[in-house]
Amino acid sequence: MIRAATPADVPALRAMIRELAAYERAVEEARATEEQLREALFGAHPAVFALIAESDETPGEPVGFALWFRNFSTWTGTHGIYLEDLYVRPEARGGGHGRALLAELARICVERGYQRFEWSVLDWNEPSIRFYKSLGAEPMDGWTVRRLSGDALHALAALAQSDENPNRASSLSN
Repeated sequence: MIRAATPADVPALRAMIRELAAYERAVEEARATEEQLREALFGAHPAVFALIAESDETPGEPVGFALWFRNFSTWTGTHGIYLEDLYVRPEARGGGHGRALLAELARICVERGYQRFEWSVLDWNEPSIRFYKSLGAEPMDGWTVRRLSGDALHALAALAQSDENPNRASSLSN
């Protein structure tokens, strides 16, 4: 069964996020707290959304999740879905939970008129790449993900905050 996450799912979501990070060899980078997840998912202005896959043997027990947010294409003029994380616990893999989570997100896209459903996959994660290919997902050849974080992010932000920056906007908001 696939359902929308509830606030009661936050501890299980955090645990599965850490499990995913361990699988991706980056557990030290998974620092999100339950409070941060609760605010992002269920606060006054939710920025992300999550689906839960429940156990076939123990209804109500989360065995997987998909965490996503809306993006926007200036080319199509429509929103889309960006899948941040997809995870199914090892003992539940092969039971169709991952496919069901992705199918539900595809249904949301179609229902809302979104034209794109996108995500990233580590280039060494062959099982996931094969799985995504079996669904018809195509790699985005010619595109490379870029990320600013840590010192580089702060250094670039400092340029915008500088009083000496003639292009500085007086105020920006979301």
